[in-house]
Amino acid sequence: MLSIVVNVHVFYQINFMKKQLIGLLFLILSGSYVPSAFAQQDAFAPQNADAPFKISTESFILNGKPYVIRCGELHFARIPKAYWRQRLKMVKAVGLNTVCAYLFWNFHETTPGKFNWEGQADAAEFCKIAQEEGLYVILRPGPYSCAEWEFGGFPWWLLQKKDIKLRTQDPYYLARSRQYIKEVGRVLSPLQITHGGPILMVQVENEYGSYGNDKAYLLKLRDYLKEAKFDVPLFTCDGVVQLKEDVQKDLFAVVNFGSNPEAGFKALREVQPQGPLMCGEYYPGWFDSWGNPHHTGPSDRMVKELNWMLEQKASFSIYMIHGGTTFGLWAGANCQPYLPETSSYDYDAPISENGSANPKFYALRDMLKKHLQPGEVLPDVPAAIPVQKIAPFNLTMVAPILPQLAKPIISDTTLFMEDLGQGYGMMAYETTLAAGAKSTIDFTGVHDYAEVFLDQKLIGVLNRMKNEHSIAIPALSKNTRLRIVVEAMGRVNYGDYMHDRKGLQGEAFRITNASKLQLKGWKHYSIPLGEGNPAFKYQNIGTAGELNEPAFYKGSFTAKNNNDFYLDMRWFKKGVVWINGHCLGRYWNIGPTQTMYVPGVWLNAGKNEVVVLDLHRPVAPRLQGLENPILDSLTQVKALSSNHRKAGQQFGNNSASLIYSGTMENSAKWQNFSFPVKSGRYLALEALNNFADNPFTAVAELELLDANGKQIPRNLWKVVYVDSEELNSEDGKSENVFDLQYTSIWHSQWKDNSPKHPHQLVIDLGVQTSISGVKVLPRQDMETGRIKDFKLYLSGKPFKGL
Repeated sequence: MLSIVVNVHVFYQINFMKKQLIGLLFLILSGSYVPSAFAQQDAFAPQNADAPFKISTESFILNGKPYVIRCGELHFARIPKAYWRQRLKMVKAVGLNTVCAYLFWNFHETTPGKFNWEGQADAAEFCKIAQEEGLYVILRPGPYSCAEWEFGGFPWWLLQKKDIKLRTQDPYYLARSRQYIKEVGRVLSPLQITHGGPILMVQVENEYGSYGNDKAYLLKLRDYLKEAKFDVPLFTCDGVVQLKEDVQKDLFAVVNFGSNPEAGFKALREVQPQGPLMCGEYYPGWFDSWGNPHHTGPSDRMVKELNWMLEQKASFSIYMIHGGTTFGLWAGANCQPYLPETSSYDYDAPISENGSANPKFYALRDMLKKHLQPGEVLPDVPAAIPVQKIAPFNLTMVAPILPQLAKPIISDTTLFMEDLGQGYGMMAYETTLAAGAKSTIDFTGVHDYAEVFLDQKLIGVLNRMKNEHSIAIPALSKNTRLRIVVEAMGRVNYGDYMHDRKGLQGEAFRITNASKLQLKGWKHYSIPLGEGNPAFKYQNIGTAGELNEPAFYKGSFTAKNNNDFYLDMRWFKKGVVWINGHCLGRYWNIGPTQTMYVPGVWLNAGKNEVVVLDLHRPVAPRLQGLENPILDSLTQVKALSSNHRKAGQQFGNNSASLIYSGTMENSAKWQNFSFPVKSGRYLALEALNNFADNPFTAVAELELLDANGKQIPRNLWKVVYVDSEELNSEDGKSENVFDLQYTSIWHSQWKDNSPKHPHQLVIDLGVQTSISGVKVLPRQDMETGRIKDFKLYLSGKPFKGL
């Protein structure tokens, strides 16, 4: 018998080379090919023979020997500087040899042209400490970072230019990015391994395939890094689904995933047939958003999949090995729907928020012991930073905000926070309503959380998370002051909604049965917040009377030592906290987080001052310190649920709108289905059963193809109905099917009830749309809930029963 052995690696490589040659020929013939200022070469072309770190067609090469990168990510901006060394010692002790770190542009250039690399922003010092602790560094400088960080790391002042187009070849955006990268090079290029430092590689942009496909834009950023004297290997990273949008011939590519490494590396090999395999972000947990359950990830799966990668000689970076805390007002948000992230960035990482080792740490350490280099020995695990309790204490002083507003800026129409030269905090808007009948005030949008007052009376709240932008006004017998206090909760850090200016959006109208009148003559009051205690006049809380408006509460406690603790915020409702002038971040009693991490290094010996901003009246002006955090306590799940199924709604007999029925494969890969072109605005996916023969449905991502087979943009999509979604014990909301995060899923309810099949999800596409196919990405981590048989409906008007 003749045996034929096919070398899959060579097969991929030959086909990849054909595609590259055809693409280059097309560019030359069409006149679109413009040589870069820096010669473009293959990522695996012969490199400087003397370079201490290189990428070969088979592996990473460090000091002439094959090298496997065992990396973990942490962010120095999320760790008090005094704790950097302790955290890096923990990274080394768990069994890793490299640390990966983002730079956040807005952390270093808060004011245009003025850079800060000192104190908490001392990136060079962080890299030097990593090297002293025996760790190499992978640098991710941006200009875009994501990382659930305010505006994805972009400085807020970019939005002062009204027509700016982020992450494109917009001239202003590129000019500012170039200046920033040049400054990064000035500070950090001397710390590359080529100059005796610890930096092995530098990333170009971040997950750009999730946002666009302008490869010329990426090449410009590549050139800026080279111009900034970065001479170590440059690379890109993307999720499994987006790899093809971002791959560059002369940039090494890594793939990000949270499960199923075989599928992830297979996708990487399809676009990069040679070179070492590396997972750029492996997720042991996930980040938390206000009003959603705390995320965790199974330790056994993490250990199993990382062990498998190492057995394949594949490299990885654990995102996050230590999450830390998003102090200050640096927490970002996802959208749509708008979901601001918590200040705790615990991430269910192996190193907990306060830097301590948890069971996941020890499970990882035990596995990594089996994969050490010859002669490599794990250091002992550092002693945990001690914690303490602080007995309950009261805040005795109060400063109401509204009576102390500064001089206003007056404009006929509403202005954004950025228009006032303000980056973070709150704004108050004020105008006068004439006497008249009952009405509704409708704002184009509210970014992000607004309290509405008539004269001194609070009449309601508008929450962007719930897409609230209108409020009922009673009949008025006299001219009345309308005041709206808007809190900025964090700019969107990911996806299509990043041009996220804060405050009231667009025009505002007063609507009655007989008229629609635009409101004009607005006064704007700036209320900036950030580091340092806000400067307001305080009075004794006993003389202030009953407050139901935003106010600062101040008090003190005595600490016996400088041990860490967690500030228990359950007596307060929503706002920001400072201790000794350090901004701990935002709190919100809806959860899941109910505590705030207080680093002991920020405490004084003896008296410590606490200032709490609460937008509402607290239950009591009382606080206490706990030894352990409360990370998973939701209090208003139903109030914050997306309310996609109203009372009496039931997806009816819509057989006339059926456009496709079929069966999916039981796998984690994309499921593709084509059909004759159909047009409509409302799409329904109906799951009839699943492969596990249980009542659940789970989907990671849903995409539609237009008449030409191209992906249809999803920025106008909105869920209008879902029969079941898990919102209590899992972030299983239906919008997850178009959030660009393949690790998050729509999951039918399972905690308190388990409705049987069929399960329907209905999406308003925003406009009449022609489609020729659907792509469904099943959940990636396990079989449970993966759809087997399904139906697809499309209609120009809402479906029957809805």
